[in-house]
Amino acid sequence: MNVPQELRYSADHEWVRIHDGGRVRIGITDYAQDALGDIVFVDLPAVGTAVSPGAVFGEVESTKSVSELFAPLSGTVVAVNDELDSGPERVNEDPYGDGWICEIELSDPAELDDLMDAAAYTALIEG
Repeated sequence: MNVPQELRYSADHEWVRIHDGGRVRIGITDYAQDALGDIVFVDLPAVGTAVSPGAVFGEVESTKSVSELFAPLSGTVVAVNDELDSGPERVNEDPYGDGWICEIELSDPAELDDLMDAAAYTALIEG
């Protein structure tokens, strides 16, 4: 499994890439997309939606099942990956790049400390 060192991870298999200015980009991990199988639809949150840790903010539908997306941090959705509307398979093909889900403006950057680093996430998925 691909677990990039520079990202942070939630126990719900979302990754977080930290950008300057209190903004983060979020997607699902390689492990999650592999477990889901071929993704056929992504229900994105609306820009302006307030999210909090553990709250559902979207869904990913695959040929196997429908899985909820859980916000790893609190904040406001400021961008979504509209490319997933016409190409949800991007999540399978490039989960850490073109398959990103949304960007959030953080309301509490200290919450980043609650997320796992790559080593801890690898231990979770291999455990």
